[in-house]
Amino acid sequence: MKINIYDLNANVIGEIQVDLEIRYIRHDIIRRVVLGEESKMYQPKGNYRWAGMDTSARFVGREGIYGSLKDQGQARLPRELLGGGRYGRVRVVPQSVKGRRAHPPKPEKIIEEKVNKKERTLGMIHSVFGARLFVVRDLESIKKTKDGIRVVTKFIGNIDVESKRITGVRHRRKQRAYRVPVKATVVVKEGGKGFSNIQGIRFREYKNLMVRDIAPGGSLNNRNLIISESAFRELMERIGVRVIS
Repeated sequence: MKINIYDLNANVIGEIQVDLEIRYIRHDIIRRVVLGEESKMYQPKGNYRWAGMDTSARFVGREGIYGSLKDQGQARLPRELLGGGRYGRVRVVPQSVKGRRAHPPKPEKIIEEKVNKKERTLGMIHSVFGARLFVVRDLESIKKTKDGIRVVTKFIGNIDVESKRITGVRHRRKQRAYRVPVKATVVVKEGGKGFSNIQGIRFREYKNLMVRDIAPGGSLNNRNLIISESAFRELMERIGVRVIS
């Protein structure tokens, strides 16, 4: 497979050849890898183990003994002990006030979706070559944000910052109430400070690159990947794809 190499003005100045042939893009594997990566970011949650059960409530169903609740003309449910043989309100059972939850979330639940190493590698390969790929030489030399915007604009056109949408935040005055859609992912080997603060652009170093950075949500719709030549070679070596020239 041959891939064009561009300069900072989006002019083709050469090509790079990799020992790889892809007949079609495996969107199912991309989505599976993305879900696996996102599951590692989830935090285990759960209730206090004895929530709703730290009470004196009990139920004695044997007839004729002290404290029996049988044949008392009331529901046979655990009730609080008030002293003197008296009973209070129903507790413990899920349908009672301040009772335990029937099926609470448990912190020991397995929430991480493990993905095989070969699947992760395949997901990275298909996400890289499934997006609109631009391999750019000397991309790390960009130090200023205005130069970074100029370079990105050469490849994907104007970054439409105004097409922001309202998120689920109730009050629009909050800073996170609006979200700017990400149009491209910029990847460099190291450096590249000029791309780290551009709205609508996701910036990563190749060693921290994940499939979800290229295909958020497992989708490759209109995704652009701008990667430096050195980062591309290092990435191919990492995922086991041989670069011929």
